[in-house]
Amino acid sequence: MEGSTEKEEKLARAISAGSRREILRLLVDQELTVKEIAKETRLSVSLASRHLQLLSDLGFLLTRKEGIYRHYSLKMKEIKELLTCYDKVLRKYDA
Repeated sequence: MEGSTEKEEKLARAISAGSRREILRLLVDQELTVKEIAKETRLSVSLASRHLQLLSDLGFLLTRKEGIYRHYSLKMKEIKELLTCYDKVLRKYDA
């Protein structure tokens, strides 16, 4: 069983990269394929796929396969609240 420190590290790792935060924001209210995510984030499909794999490995995403495509969505809707709080802290930090 994971301790709280390990869970905190996983959470910090998931949101530490701007590209991963952008991907999480895209998935807040919708399900997308890696190609759609790559297009929206202007990342290569390969790099978007690596970010998605890390987020999946950390337990943040659900994956649904349909034909040759994998559709990604958030596993935890609380991620939206986390990102909102993160943005608020950044705005105050920048002020």
